[in-house]
Amino acid sequence: MNIGTSMSAALLSEEQAAAHIHGICLKTGPPRRVGVELEWLVRDVHDPVLPVSAQRIAAAVAGFRANETGIMRSPALPYSAAPAVLPSGAPLTTEPGGQLEVSSLPANTLADCVAATAADLTALRRAVAAADLELAGIGLDPYRTPRRILTLPRYAAMEAFFDRGGPWGRQMMCGTASVQICLDAGDDSDSFSGYRHRWRLLHSIGPVLVAAFANSPLRDGRLTGWRSSRQQTWARMDTSRTRPPAMTGDPLANWARYALDAQVMCVRSESDDWTAPAGLTFRDWVRGGGLHDNETAARIGRAPTEADLDYHLSTLFPPVRPRGHLEIRMIDAQPGDNWVVPLAVTSALLADERAAGLAMAAVGRVWNDRPLGEWPSNSGAAAEDAENPWIRAARCGPTDPAISRASRECFAAAREALASQQAPSAVRAAVDAFIDGYVTRNRCPADDLIEEGA
Repeated sequence: MNIGTSMSAALLSEEQAAAHIHGICLKTGPPRRVGVELEWLVRDVHDPVLPVSAQRIAAAVAGFRANETGIMRSPALPYSAAPAVLPSGAPLTTEPGGQLEVSSLPANTLADCVAATAADLTALRRAVAAADLELAGIGLDPYRTPRRILTLPRYAAMEAFFDRGGPWGRQMMCGTASVQICLDAGDDSDSFSGYRHRWRLLHSIGPVLVAAFANSPLRDGRLTGWRSSRQQTWARMDTSRTRPPAMTGDPLANWARYALDAQVMCVRSESDDWTAPAGLTFRDWVRGGGLHDNETAARIGRAPTEADLDYHLSTLFPPVRPRGHLEIRMIDAQPGDNWVVPLAVTSALLADERAAGLAMAAVGRVWNDRPLGEWPSNSGAAAEDAENPWIRAARCGPTDPAISRASRECFAAAREALASQQAPSAVRAAVDAFIDGYVTRNRCPADDLIEEGA
């Protein structure tokens, strides 16, 4: 993408901006495809406390580097270098703190997604091991201080934005890792396969997924008191881009409102300074708000384009992000090959009508049998709110009685659905082992780190 070209594109009205968001956030149709994005902390194999440089990581994955020719850029990807490409064709990208992210290609079945991603990971692990590095599946770096190693304008602007609110943004950018599950949005019906139902179900079971797969109890080598310190970090960041949208009403309208009311994180420019004016929302920018203010005029001096809006959408990080498909973002990175379990469980619950119904019934008690829309959509403003299901899940994990019971029922429903869907035996075995080792014992992977000292 040529930034200069995008600057001269047609400008947006507020109505056009909302219509554009409506048109791209949820692409409707029969739900079928599945994908996964796996973030990994990259550590020295001999000393997990040792900082790892960008040069060392780049050298380790140099064998996967794509040719610049024919690369199509995503607004969310850096502009300076071609992404690496794994054997399946899936992109491999580097996050600001040196985390590596494997983004699978969309697959038609769970089995195809697991097989392709497992093969990619085998190749990637072999490459990093040859450089005396390892991929660590932990939600938050337990030892190292967050340190940005990428110097691209996007990340410098992100850092400046988040620094206004404390240390949490840097922690997220440079020290966290997750399992992100990607599923089709669904059709336009009011059935279990419709996007409205799938959107609501994912937010309803979100605390169960946070708790079951919590895997980040340490920061700076010390216990934080949270099973998922990664979610604690998200809860204390800028809530205009990390909370769930409103749950009552139409998801399309709610997401458009959410996106326009979120603060602008960075403004693309021909210069290396993409810093956005403090407190400016995208709606303000569209309306021309601040353009007569000296600071804003000096920093932007122009109205936003559709390309600016697309870029802004890539800087929003709610628990479920609509990107045409649904991107489930609340799950901590998992050790080894246990990433298969949240992928299998989540996709099974959404693909089977009986399982979806059982899961929705099970999580009612997590929400104290109150309609989801009655809870504040701001999951993070009250990071100490002991009643908020998102906070309870992150702090207590499956030791919370209501979450524990719901988790057992959701996993049982997923296990039954995977059997009826004839999921690969290895996938079902991994889910069974997780249920036996964690779910039935009110444990999560964080408990292993607590006991083993990470």
